[in-house]
This record gives sequence, structure tokens and C-alpha cells, in this order.
Amino acid sequence: MAGDTDWVAAAATDPELACPTSAVVDIVFSRWTTPILWTLHMHGRQRFVELERRIGTITPKVLTQRLRQLERDGMVVRTYHPEVPPRVEYEISDLGRSLAPLFAHLAEWAADNLDKVEQARHDYDTVPPR
Repeated sequence: MAGDTDWVAAAATDPELACPTSAVVDIVFSRWTTPILWTLHMHGRQRFVELERRIGTITPKVLTQRLRQLERDGMVVRTYHPEVPPRVEYEISDLGRSLAPLFAHLAEWAADNLDKVEQARHDYDTVPPR
């Protein structure tokens, strides 16, 4: 219980701690994380070039950076096969797969609300400046 008191005290002075989901948002919702995890979830284990082709608009440099970060965060498993030529495969981990319900809820929210967001943007953009 003392740990809870320490956390509450720290959260009162540090806005980042006040909302513990901010760490999750940093991990999961960077620009390319969702397409990478979705592709690995839907198509299974893949080599780098397969992933790159399926995602389409990602550069090799960015894909490499995101895969390294996702591996570090435990969302992706990298398997190196010491063959000639060497082969590397990537797959979504159980931890990464555990995000599926979150993504399903977000997809449902998007289906229900994105038209409302677009309407709000349109309304905001057409009203004279305040």
C-alpha cells in the first residue's frame, strides 16, 4: 500500500504519471506500430521484405527502426536463422497479440464516430475565426 501512496504523490506533481495510459499510447500508437502489428497478426511470421511489401508506404529505414523498438518492447519476436544467406523472420508476440481487443474496440469506435469527427472539423473550419 505504501507504493500506492508514493505513486499518488508523484502523480500529483507529474502529469505524465497522472495518466498511466500515456506510456501505452507511446508504445502502441506511434505512426507505424499499428500497421506493423496488424500485418504480423493477419499474415503471421514474415521476412523483412514481405512486411515492407505488405505495408507498402513505409521506408526500409523506418521499418527497421520500428521493428527494433517493437522487439525491445516485447511486441515482436525476431528470429535469426544462421543460413547462407542468413534469414530473419518477424512475428507478433503473445504480448503484441494481446492488443487485438484494444484494436477491435478502436475500430468499432472509428466506425461509429469518424463521421462525427469529420463533421466537427468541417464545422470548425467553416466558422469565422473567433
